[in-house]
Amino acid sequence: MVCLAGTVWGTIGPAVQLVHERSPLSPPTISAYRAVAAVATLILAALATGRHHACWSLARAHWRRVVVVGSLTATYQLLFFVAVVAAGVSVTTVVSLGFAPVLLLVVTSAQRRRLPSFGRVLTVTTAVLGLLLVSVSGVADDASHPALGICAALASGAAYALSADLAPPLSQLHDGLTVTTLTMSVAAALLVPAGLVLAHVHGEAMTTTDAGSWLLLVYLGVVTMAVAYVLLFTGLRTTPSGAAVVATLLEPVAAVLIAVSLLGERLTPAVAVGSLLIVAAIASLGSQPQNPPPQ
Repeated sequence: MVCLAGTVWGTIGPAVQLVHERSPLSPPTISAYRAVAAVATLILAALATGRHHACWSLARAHWRRVVVVGSLTATYQLLFFVAVVAAGVSVTTVVSLGFAPVLLLVVTSAQRRRLPSFGRVLTVTTAVLGLLLVSVSGVADDASHPALGICAALASGAAYALSADLAPPLSQLHDGLTVTTLTMSVAAALLVPAGLVLAHVHGEAMTTTDAGSWLLLVYLGVVTMAVAYVLLFTGLRTTPSGAAVVATLLEPVAAVLIAVSLLGERLTPAVAVGSLLIVAAIASLGSQPQNPPPQ
């Protein structure tokens, strides 16, 4: 489920690129509309399946953790967009997604008060090396504010890692739909005002007449946010956060496959090797002994 979530996230970049080509909407505005579509879908699904009682129960019992996980999710997405604008897509992808598993490896080792095993270090190193090859071997981006972008990307990766580390106790108490509905509602409460305010302040378009763009926005919200996070939180019931963060690195691999097969981009040797390294790192997760997630 976690790998599938990462694969679905790999379609975000191509979808956003198409929205940019078809409409004047900026990334923060796209993020805001995406959050609206996701939360509307999740609330309807919770009502249709009778999960609204579970949502209320979880919100009352663990509202602090719900707010923190939702806020970290929104922070990750907002800072990722800031980093993309300031430092470019390639640098942001490497720093943000690469920093998350490394940070979790350090945090987990500190919590257990012992050094990580050689297998864990090798897995994370292989995954980050593969990510580096996949992301940096493309066309270089012109960075307007590289220092700001790198700082934002590091903070984005930290927020993603911490959200994955704090979410399992919620997932072990309730189903993925319940957890996603609550945490994404918190994230939307931050993403929607931030996205629309930024668009208004910069004088950017806040709507479009292109029907295809609206369909893509619905896809981004329903599939890449609502469905993908249900998969992630369901997978976190039995998957350690460190392994889950590595598994979601399938995101850039999926993006490469889409770019090559549908968008006509050329597959370079470095990208091919990097993709294979990421897949190999994820495949090795199942052969490593994992401590059971905390109860």
